[in-house]
Amino acid sequence: MAFSILDLIKSQVTAQTANVQIPAESKNTVLNGLTDSIFGSLTQTVAKPGGVDMVKSLLTGKTSAAASPITALAGNLFSNNILKKLNLGSALGGALSGIIPTIMGKLSGILKDQDGDGDVDFADILLTLKGGGKAAATKTGGGLLGGILGKVLGGTR
Repeated sequence: MAFSILDLIKSQVTAQTANVQIPAESKNTVLNGLTDSIFGSLTQTVAKPGGVDMVKSLLTGKTSAAASPITALAGNLFSNNILKKLNLGSALGGALSGIIPTIMGKLSGILKDQDGDGDVDFADILLTLKGGGKAAATKTGGGLLGGILGKVLGGTR
């Protein structure tokens, strides 16, 4: 699961920071810091009691990214681990922190009922990772991750 979600987070961080003037010497630290903070907020939340349901609500779009405690945690992680160390100034720091809800919002809705059983469950998570609906359940496409999941699910790879 981490590979697909992490790739999506990285692409959204890159897209959302494209128009922000980040000093060249700090750019990689900022981009990696945003990615790590967002991914870290998801993984820390999953480890808490009730956290799986919180993440599921965010990723299915039932919870607004702006109002989610997961988004607030990502902002705190970024502020404490990156912004305080880089000393970029309050305007740039505010602009960078302000894009976290947008990035989290882009993650909203990535989990859907893929197998048509009326709910989002573990099977839907696997189908989402493989990149398809019912037809993907019998195929093993999707590169390395799809191949691994195909083997786990009894595919031919």
